[in-house]
Amino acid sequence: MSELLGVAVLGAGHMGADHIRRIDRVVSGARVAAVADPDTGRAKDAVAGIDGVSVHSEVAAALDAPGVRAVLIASPGPAHEEALLAAFERGLPVLCEKPLVPESAGALRVVEAETRLGRRLAQVGFMRRYDAEYQRLKSLLDSGRLGRPLMLHCTHRNVASPPGFTSAMLVNSSVSHEIDAARWLLGHELTAVTVLRPRPSSHAPQGLLDPQFVLFETAAGALVDVEVFVNSGFGYQVRCEAVCESGTARIGDEHTMVVTTAGGASEEVARDYLVRFADAYDREVQAWVDATRVGRVTGPSVWDGYAASAVAEAGVRALENGGRVSVELAPRPDLYA
Repeated sequence: MSELLGVAVLGAGHMGADHIRRIDRVVSGARVAAVADPDTGRAKDAVAGIDGVSVHSEVAAALDAPGVRAVLIASPGPAHEEALLAAFERGLPVLCEKPLVPESAGALRVVEAETRLGRRLAQVGFMRRYDAEYQRLKSLLDSGRLGRPLMLHCTHRNVASPPGFTSAMLVNSSVSHEIDAARWLLGHELTAVTVLRPRPSSHAPQGLLDPQFVLFETAAGALVDVEVFVNSGFGYQVRCEAVCESGTARIGDEHTMVVTTAGGASEEVARDYLVRFADAYDREVQAWVDATRVGRVTGPSVWDGYAASAVAEAGVRALENGGRVSVELAPRPDLYA
């Protein structure tokens, strides 16, 4: 197929603008056909220098714009459900940034809507599944060389939290990536959550419970712990160590450059996720474009998005009440078996 895939990008903020750049300059086989953002000035800035792009303030107008054959949703999470359902009504394939929908009830409605279609149209943007280090760890665990996984130890650190970041968002925004990564790496659902709260860092904004220690239980009896620290002050770090019956495997240590000069050496630390996972985002979007152009849908499903939202909700309840909270999932439709 020689015709470029025309993509409508919904949202022109930090993430959306980066995807616009990616589709225009990095990914092959696609072009930005339309952009929607309530701030049309921001949208125009994001597409400056790109020919043939229409800019809209409303989602429907972008989806109906000439040349649009697929949708990339990079708007804030609360806007995702409406955009997804609108895309489904038009039969448009979708790549939706996480969260699918922040509330599990809304995410389940998306699952039910796609199930009624009888076919997958949407992929959820859990980009760690496309990271080379995570893929190597997944292959190793699936091979059985280290025996049955017993524990995952995870670290998720940011330089500083953005304005308005809440204690609940450490779980339902930051740790949502670890939730999906754990489900994918281990191949089992997460069944319960406990959140422990050490004394907050003096660098955390007033009232923000940061850091947190999140403990997940799985259906197969493995444990997953996550240290999430969004005001570390020094960089963006993501690490994961799998402890198995016959060995361990750790990723995240070598994704850097070490500079040696007279008198010492220094190690670069990424400042945000768009730097650390740049290759993963590129691979994710390229894989989505390639599949969409031949009528296929691959990658994390809306069921994966729903499960992540349900686990995150249980995590927020555990944060608030200080106890262990079970995860309740609806029956999985055959479409996602």
